[in-house]
Amino acid sequence: MRDGERRVVVTGMGALTPIGNDVPAFWDSLVNGRSGITRITTFDPVKTASKVAGEIKDWDAETVMPKKEIRRNDRYVHYAWAATVEAMADAGLPNPIEDETLAWKTGALIGSGIGGINTMIRDIIEAHTEGIERVGPFLVTALIPDMGAGYVAIYANARGPNYATVSACSSANHAIGASANYIRRGDADVMIAGGAEAGIGEIPVAAFCAMRALSTRCNDEPERASRPFDAQRDGFVMADGAGILVLEALDHARARGATIHAELVGYGATDDASHITLPAPGGRGAVESMRSAINDAGITPSDIDYINAHGTSTPPNDRSETAAIKTLFGEDAYRVPVSSTKSMTGHLMGAGGGVEAIATIQTIKTGIVPPTINLENPDPDCDLDYVPHEAREVDVEIGMSNSFGFGGHNATLVFRRYDGT
Repeated sequence: MRDGERRVVVTGMGALTPIGNDVPAFWDSLVNGRSGITRITTFDPVKTASKVAGEIKDWDAETVMPKKEIRRNDRYVHYAWAATVEAMADAGLPNPIEDETLAWKTGALIGSGIGGINTMIRDIIEAHTEGIERVGPFLVTALIPDMGAGYVAIYANARGPNYATVSACSSANHAIGASANYIRRGDADVMIAGGAEAGIGEIPVAAFCAMRALSTRCNDEPERASRPFDAQRDGFVMADGAGILVLEALDHARARGATIHAELVGYGATDDASHITLPAPGGRGAVESMRSAINDAGITPSDIDYINAHGTSTPPNDRSETAAIKTLFGEDAYRVPVSSTKSMTGHLMGAGGGVEAIATIQTIKTGIVPPTINLENPDPDCDLDYVPHEAREVDVEIGMSNSFGFGGHNATLVFRRYDGT
């Protein structure tokens, strides 16, 4: 953060995940090492090589949206709005915002890696089989990735900066970091930021299987499929959901007496400029993303007490991220606990950074580091402290969260415990 810039704090959090439909349930599952990976029910996976995913369970969009709006929007918009409702309530903000001045100073940046892809696929198939006249009037608005942010703006009356970040699995971290910069510059007082994804469907799963990106070895034991840093990992597990933060200028939060969960002190973003899917050799982009976030926070690598890893459970990513941490942190790499919460949630892709930011903030608040489950046979190339199997009590003042995406996109966030000053 540069001199004269406003400080940015987190005053609200909302989550809809495969392991819990709100932040308390999500966090309880994380610290108790519960997996949310099950056999796919969204479609019959008999024809796909991977048959497991992290689906949203026991949740009805009618709890937050009118039926008409549910029909008009894709599931990723439903998820974005549900997490926003929780985050705004947690922040103590009215929903919708009634004060005209606050409305113009409140924005929403909500990322999504693939937007309404399953609505698009459904309508294309219907048009092909039943005629082009079957294409509906809401197809365009349901499929474009910006509609999560647009819907939030309309129904929360957030009239400030508004768009979607689309950077594959870095989308939510980019949304949160860019939102913080709007507040720092004074262009907004409040930002609703994070990501939402609803990618589970027959064709998206088949497509990722064709890339050999998804796990297939534990179809009969779904809860063991996501195994970051394990020698027998064979791919990531797709997951749906949303993670939303309410970011706020510190002076604004103090003036209204808001509860502050943590301070967002650092944001870094880079690109590997190397390959469309594989990380760069040695994780060079990840190194510079983390370095940039640490420099932005005005700290050194030795100040980091916890890293929420991207940790996808794919062989290339886990090796690359481990190498990147070693390069930047040196001997401190073996001191700092690193865990992948994707071992329990699966990979929420464009929403992953949102829920993992919440996990990092909760770690700072509670002093409990969530585990990496299923780490039974450590990869010799992945030899850091990944907090295997069980949560651990650690005094965490500063935590880092990594997100890396196809296209070589890297985005890192750094959060600090708020000390009241």
